[in-house]
Amino acid sequence: MQAKTIEGLVGARINTDLINTPRRAYEEAERKGDTATMERAMGYMSEHAGKAEEYRAEAEEGMKEDAKETKEKAELEREEAIQKRKEEREEFEKRIEENKNTDMVEISEDGKAVMRDNAVPDSSASAEANADTVGTEPVVYTKTGEISQSQREPGTNISVSV
Repeated sequence: MQAKTIEGLVGARINTDLINTPRRAYEEAERKGDTATMERAMGYMSEHAGKAEEYRAEAEEGMKEDAKETKEKAELEREEAIQKRKEEREEFEKRIEENKNTDMVEISEDGKAVMRDNAVPDSSASAEANADTVGTEPVVYTKTGEISQSQREPGTNISVSV
């Protein structure tokens, strides 16, 4: 809450309370028939009522400024949240795009054993080269054809993206 709002509310309340003193003096002067005192009391009452109205207007102005600041702050927070979600979505889409053309096949230990048992030497490759490829760990290649550094742990699921 702004100081302007608080000052306006307090000032209006005090001046409204201060109207009671001249009102009592007016009522007493009215019983006595003293018109001069009644007029003077009426002048004080209207003076305090005018000040109370000024403070009320100041409080309204302060509340409008408070509302404007609150609205601007909410708008800024909303824009920041939208920007954050946009960045997260872009990052997610980037990760999806990177993994889009990645095929991952994992061969279980049983499959490796079967491959070793059934390995038939190729006429174009030596038996030694064939033995080297059968015993190696699974490899993941990037889009550029290089071996990826982040290898999956054995026993994970097969993930194929097309």
